Amino acid sequence: MPYSIDQNRLQQMSSLEFLANQVVEGTITGLHKSPFHGFSVEFAEHRQYNAGEPTRHIDWKLFGRTDKMFVKRYEEETNLRCRIIVDCSSSMYFPKMDSPSIDNPNKIVFSIYAAAALISLMKKQRDATGLSLFTDSINLHSHAKSSSVHQKYLYNELEKLLDQKAHSSDNKTDITKSLHSIVEMIHKRSLVIIFSDMFDDQEHTEEMFSALQHFKHYNHEVILFHVVDKKVEEELDIEDRPYRFIDMESGEQIRLNPLEIREQYREISSKAQHDLEMRCGRYQIDYVEADINKGFEGIILPYLLKRKKLH
Repeated sequence: MPYSIDQNRLQQMSSLEFLANQVVEGTITGLHKSPFHGFSVEFAEHRQYNAGEPTRHIDWKLFGRTDKMFVKRYEEETNLRCRIIVDCSSSMYFPKMDSPSIDNPNKIVFSIYAAAALISLMKKQRDATGLSLFTDSINLHSHAKSSSVHQKYLYNELEKLLDQKAHSSDNKTDITKSLHSIVEMIHKRSLVIIFSDMFDDQEHTEEMFSALQHFKHYNHEVILFHVVDKKVEEELDIEDRPYRFIDMESGEQIRLNPLEIREQYREISSKAQHDLEMRCGRYQIDYVEADINKGFEGIILPYLLKRKKLH
């Protein structure tokens, strides 16, 4: 395939673990705590003994104190169900270039490699991973599986996005509608990881936040990687000369010199980023500003190490 993921660059994360911070639902024994109870790992609570049950889990010390039989219940560990969601609208192909690379990425290439690295990590842990791609509608919503065949399928779907020339220049974003739709298609409690620049019409800001909150309503753990070219998109750090700026989704054009608007632009951009981070904190969504200039390793590796220490 002419456009392929360099899997050698994914190996740096092979020694790490990605643990869920809250309970998840799975089907096999693994690394993560399940909401279902078994007889393994960590004590959870007592329940009254029922006649005819095996006696090996009776708490005899408690029986000696109360003269009543209670069974110890334990939290069971399970595999994780992970849903990786990638925004593949036209704004994610910024900066526009013919041949972006892993060392000189635009936002979509950054997101593809970051997503692929996490898929590889989940596969190593035998965690079931599903992939969702969206623009102004759902382009793909796969099942969550942990097999090697499924991993190759997910890589193949991500690799299709690497073909910049095949990309349509008018793929608009509807984050609100797309995320609401994806939530309704996730039927088990999961770890949800979103890669998006979170660009949408300003009048839809409240609705966009409600879509993120929708995931929490269904008890999913959510991590948002806010993918940006910080130097250009947030700081407007470009040469002071006239430019023609073109909206990558609407095609709308405007001519101006960055010097004329830089201070006001930075103020508005900083406020928007701060509002997004604060809203995520309020909804208990893990917010990560993902500056593509740091490379996917420079964002994902520190995040996983930080998460491991906090777990």
